[in-house]
Amino acid sequence: MDGLRSRQFGASTDDAWTREAPVRAWLPAEAPLDMPRHGLAEDGTPPPVPGPQGLALRRSVMLVATLVLSLLAFLTPARVYAEDGFTALEIIALCLFSALIVPLSGWFCNAFAGLVLQVVRGDRDHFEFPERPGRPQVRTALLMPLYNEDAGAAFARLARIDQGLRDLDAAGAFDLFVLSDSTCPEAAEAEWAAFQGFRLSAACRTYYRRRETNTERKAGNVADWVRRFGGAYPHMVILDADSLMSGETLLHLVDAMERHPRAGLIQTAPAIINAETLYQRVQQFGVRLYGRVAATGLAWWTGPESAYFGHNAIVRVRAFAESCGLPVLPGRKPLGGHVMSHDSVEAAYLRRQGWSVHMTGALPGSYEEAPPGLQAFLARDRRWCQGNMQHLRLLTAAGLHPMSRLQMLIGVMAYLASPLWFLALLTGLIIQFQTEPRLLEISTVHGWRTIVEPRQDGLVVIWMAALSWFLLFGPKLFGSLLALCRRRDREAFGGVGFILPGVALEVIMSVVMAPIMMVSHTRMLIEIFSGRDSGWRPQQREAGRMTWSEAFAAHAWEVRAGVVFAAALLARPDLTLVFLPIVLPLLASPAISLLGSRVEVGTLARRYGFLLTPEELELAPRSARERRPPPAAPAPANLAGALPEAA
Repeated sequence: MDGLRSRQFGASTDDAWTREAPVRAWLPAEAPLDMPRHGLAEDGTPPPVPGPQGLALRRSVMLVATLVLSLLAFLTPARVYAEDGFTALEIIALCLFSALIVPLSGWFCNAFAGLVLQVVRGDRDHFEFPERPGRPQVRTALLMPLYNEDAGAAFARLARIDQGLRDLDAAGAFDLFVLSDSTCPEAAEAEWAAFQGFRLSAACRTYYRRRETNTERKAGNVADWVRRFGGAYPHMVILDADSLMSGETLLHLVDAMERHPRAGLIQTAPAIINAETLYQRVQQFGVRLYGRVAATGLAWWTGPESAYFGHNAIVRVRAFAESCGLPVLPGRKPLGGHVMSHDSVEAAYLRRQGWSVHMTGALPGSYEEAPPGLQAFLARDRRWCQGNMQHLRLLTAAGLHPMSRLQMLIGVMAYLASPLWFLALLTGLIIQFQTEPRLLEISTVHGWRTIVEPRQDGLVVIWMAALSWFLLFGPKLFGSLLALCRRRDREAFGGVGFILPGVALEVIMSVVMAPIMMVSHTRMLIEIFSGRDSGWRPQQREAGRMTWSEAFAAHAWEVRAGVVFAAALLARPDLTLVFLPIVLPLLASPAISLLGSRVEVGTLARRYGFLLTPEELELAPRSARERRPPPAAPAPANLAGALPEAA
């Protein structure tokens, strides 16, 4: 029987509520499921799992294409440096360039594969999703973990999900669980009040519990639910507080899990919605326009060893329970202790136990929101960076599939690439300062004048920079071409007149953000390897009003780096063309961060037709920040209570 389980700590006076919130729950009968904790050592090799035909050939094509492109990029600077013999600094520069160009080439080839696949076969993939998914035969749990979030916004998103399932007459096949880890008494009380109102109007059966201690954060939150209630549900869909998924997408995911009994996890590719600030709008437009080719390519060559983002994915509960009890890493924080970036490790552990992990880019209707500004994103990114650096200790864990190790290595390189780029720039500058630029005197109609002719090795710096930018922004080019060449995509984005200005502004903003992210990630890594723990703070989801003093304080490292590069250019003005796209954004980083976080700037961009997405042009989905759920409606009778609670 469902029931109220509530416990009040301390006094019952009003003053006590401000110090400590009551621990409340509204839960079904428990259905325990064993979830043992796994260490870093596992005997044997991962058993094979079903995958698409020709998977080995696909991976061979990706590997060869990446290596060939990297080699072609490497030959030009190597040939120029070799003419006068390699110096120690030139060897270092080439090593740094190689370390950067290989992952960039892989990212480029992945997006190109996605473009080809989209052109050849459209949105079809391994799962061959039917036009109309079958009716679920079992009950699925939807889990929304909360940690000091805006309760009104979170429950409004759940109301949208509930309404989507109600409209499909499928609400009886899903149970909603709100799993609170909130430590703020005000947030906890707001959650309970919002839940009480939502429960009365929801078509799905709805439950709530708040943990007394939030051990292991989100991973521990989900694991606690699995151990207590996982035995009653074959599948769970894990959400974030800002997640939104359509009813049809949920039905497709359940249908795919039922048709593929060895699938342990299916990850969707969420689009970003509800963007208000300029920063959010850039992220929303970019993910919506370019994300499809990236996700399609990734799904094509990773097959059953694909990525997991930690949310907007369906998971087989029994597989998760037997595989994903995470280890406690030896040593002190930040690299020791509980695993922070748990999603990649859980995907690797699922595969280690013989379950497949899939990515699909073929399902629309999966959404999330972006942080309101650059500083809010960097605060979240700091935690991700620390978690990904923990993966350095997990790369050698026994029993993992090679593709799982590659997935974790890709996550590590997403952050290590920044200090490598920073060091490559510094090395290039030092090399240039060791040689004097050659001066030429040329005749003009006004007489003789002196100019600076760049040395040949100076052209190498230009080549390295230009090629790196091209490989980095190639996926954006492919996504844009796909949208421009498809009539339905052009119409969805409002036509060429909307797409091209949006692409131009998004690319400019990406170029501006790149050096800022380079310095920010470098700072994060210095802090992490110096022993500074990021902690676990609530995410900022609403736009605030950053002041100029806060902006300068937040981006002090970026400004200092910009000053250093600018001072170097005063001595070598012939390198200005190469370094100006790096120096100017660093010096202007406080202004960029401040203006990007302002709602009025984002509103202005939207008013003039920049960065518009199909969801906005169709006026759907509605804003998830509605503070009231929809009015009560009767639960559907044909499915409610008619499904078994365990497989």
